Amino acid sequence: MADRKDWNAIRERYMRDPLPVRLGGLAANLSRIKSFSANEASRDSVASLIDESKMFIEWTAPQAEIEVAAELVELQIQLALWQLQWQNIWEDASRRKQIAEQSSAWSKQVLEMSGLLK
Repeated sequence: MADRKDWNAIRERYMRDPLPVRLGGLAANLSRIKSFSANEASRDSVASLIDESKMFIEWTAPQAEIEVAAELVELQIQLALWQLQWQNIWEDASRRKQIAEQSSAWSKQVLEMSGLLK
């Protein structure tokens, strides 16, 4: 579970990468949320990815340009709102599908912001 993770070790490893690579890692997490949301048994894995993505944003936003940081903070807020309603969201297939679609859109947006596609 996410609360058992060694966040210090994860942060240390994550922060070694340049900003574009960190944003790419966040985009990959968001893409995994989309993929894993198709499987009802992946609830805990998706919850962990959401938590980890929030932490990635927490560590990355301060070093990003203001426009990028603002978008990341909006994403972080949405992830937190999902966490607050997680049980209800996961049990509702249509809401789970919405999360998958939104995660996919964000993944593409964050990857675009990273500049890795240029």
